[in-house]
Amino acid sequence: MGDAEVRDVRDGHALAPPPARRQGRRRVGHRRLARRLRQRGHRRAGAAGRPQHRHAGDLRQGLGGPPLGGGDRIATELLELLSGLAAAGEPHVLATVVRCEAPTSARPGDKAVITADGSLTGWIGGSCSEPAVRREALRALADGRPRVLRITGASQVAEVREQGRVTMATTCPSGGSLEIFIDPQVPPPVLLAFGDTPVAATLARLAQIVGFHARPVGMAELASLHVPDGDAWAVVCTMGHFDEDALEAALAHPGLDVALVASRRRARSVLDGLRARGLGEAALARVRTPAGGSRGASQEEIALAALAEIMALRRQRRPAAPPGEAAEPFATDPMCGMAVEVAGALRTAEREGQVFYFCSDACREQFLAAG
Repeated sequence: MGDAEVRDVRDGHALAPPPARRQGRRRVGHRRLARRLRQRGHRRAGAAGRPQHRHAGDLRQGLGGPPLGGGDRIATELLELLSGLAAAGEPHVLATVVRCEAPTSARPGDKAVITADGSLTGWIGGSCSEPAVRREALRALADGRPRVLRITGASQVAEVREQGRVTMATTCPSGGSLEIFIDPQVPPPVLLAFGDTPVAATLARLAQIVGFHARPVGMAELASLHVPDGDAWAVVCTMGHFDEDALEAALAHPGLDVALVASRRRARSVLDGLRARGLGEAALARVRTPAGGSRGASQEEIALAALAEIMALRRQRRPAAPPGEAAEPFATDPMCGMAVEVAGALRTAEREGQVFYFCSDACREQFLAAG
């Protein structure tokens, strides 16, 4: 062990239990030996290639933990990027290398962030893996489901999709294989419940339970109302207090779905008031009323019916995008199976009216030779 030879003791154990503190001052006499250990004489050769014994307090690279700056740590820039994207409500994907088989340029713990426009920040391997990861990240953003992407070398093109797992076989010259966890971070849908009423309070609580980012909106917040882009819904349940003001504020956001809790007679009166304010028919046609279709129900039942209606409409309006649509910016090299970015592609060929994209000159020449 280091520069000392361990002598067998009677109980057969090669090593004595280590002391609670370092051997040195206040434990073993300074410049003396621990019990049952004999200092190796100068005439005895040490074990070849054996590292010096060090204590945990002498921590350096390679001892007691991963090397500084190792791939299992997210770089500061990625942490800042992830924090900014989350704060802005921007969809994105965190891709993490979880397994490697050499030779690969990535290692377990390497990470990258892919945003909705397909841009990638970080490192998850070279040109053989990056396009495939970006393509699968866009697919994950489209359906909101995490998955493991396995990229492996093979003699023939293959792509297998199973529950939560995608295997892509490529003929990348470097060989090796990677497994990458694709974790989409899709902002939750937003629900704004206008009004200081039992319906608004109940609606906000129920919506939070089923995964919405929901909050009540009062009269004082109308002038500074902020609605994020994307999946956003509004239910005006002001019950006659500031119906017209709330609807006008909601309709000022074109992407916001707007519903009104009111009787049909009350709804007609409110819409007439908005016409008098100058709102056009196209804007007024966006108002769904009565929200949830409930009449003569309790406040809590109205809130439940309004939320159920929103959830049904979300399913109708947001069907799961087929993989081909989500992956439109990418094509598959017909020779090696690698993902190739369509925009700015340098190697293409046309056959029978169809354009093919290639990752390298070798694949393109092989395709043309096959005629």
